[in-house]
Amino acid sequence: MMSDLLASLFLLTVVLSFSCAPGGSAVSADGVPISFQAQGKGSPALVFVHGWSCDKSYWEAQVAHFSKKHKVVAVDLAGHGESGLGRAVYTMAAFGQDVAAVVEKLGLDKVVLIGHSMGGSVIVEAARRLPGKVIGLVGADTFQEIEPGWTQEQVDEWLASFREDFAGTTGDFVRTMFTPASDSALVEKIVADMSAAPAEVGLSALENLLEFRKHEIAGALREIKLPVRCINSEKFPTNVDAGRRHASSFEVALMAGVGHFVMNEDPETFNRLLEKAVAEFVRLAGLE
Repeated sequence: MMSDLLASLFLLTVVLSFSCAPGGSAVSADGVPISFQAQGKGSPALVFVHGWSCDKSYWEAQVAHFSKKHKVVAVDLAGHGESGLGRAVYTMAAFGQDVAAVVEKLGLDKVVLIGHSMGGSVIVEAARRLPGKVIGLVGADTFQEIEPGWTQEQVDEWLASFREDFAGTTGDFVRTMFTPASDSALVEKIVADMSAAPAEVGLSALENLLEFRKHEIAGALREIKLPVRCINSEKFPTNVDAGRRHASSFEVALMAGVGHFVMNEDPETFNRLLEKAVAEFVRLAGLE
């Protein structure tokens, strides 16, 4: 009972510290307001980008941990969380501009970009727009396949179910992202969050994510020439060889016993691996 009470108090502390973190808003290139929260001091700054149909609150445990030594920023992409709606098409390029707008608004100089799932593609696009500022990218359960082989017919068939029943299909899809051992309360919370996302945003973002992953991500990684570290679940195989064909330095650390939401299911292990990746980027950039 005492351990349950302590765990509850710790969670409350994390949530309150995040909710009380200084917030702000930047304006993306197309005029959409982009909400963010920032706290802490120290370089390099760590900028966290959520995944598809999620929001900045998914980084609560990372913000609380890393803001002790770093400037930490968590961003709501357009159409997500507290950021604005109204964008005609939710592309990875536009999301990348959202992140770049926040970095520029805060005047950040040396930055590590961390992106979960779809956020991995977003940080690649953000890095394109922030030349000289980004020292490395960290993907959280993403970049498993840089050279996807799916056909357009397969893509169209998969998207059709989301168009027919966005909330129901999203809920079914999200449940497949976890393991049988995953915490059921966490599973249902994330299912409810993502299923409630605006369908027009979710569909557009999903369609454009698949296009980006099929046609653009490999070339974008070659263009930015930045080191990439992935912190991925063992549940989904990662094609390391494909990653290394396109990224200047591509390494993967695997987490056991967790599903897709690696930073939420085992934040202690994730934070330790992220600390290691940031230290490597600092060394490679000669900032020690």
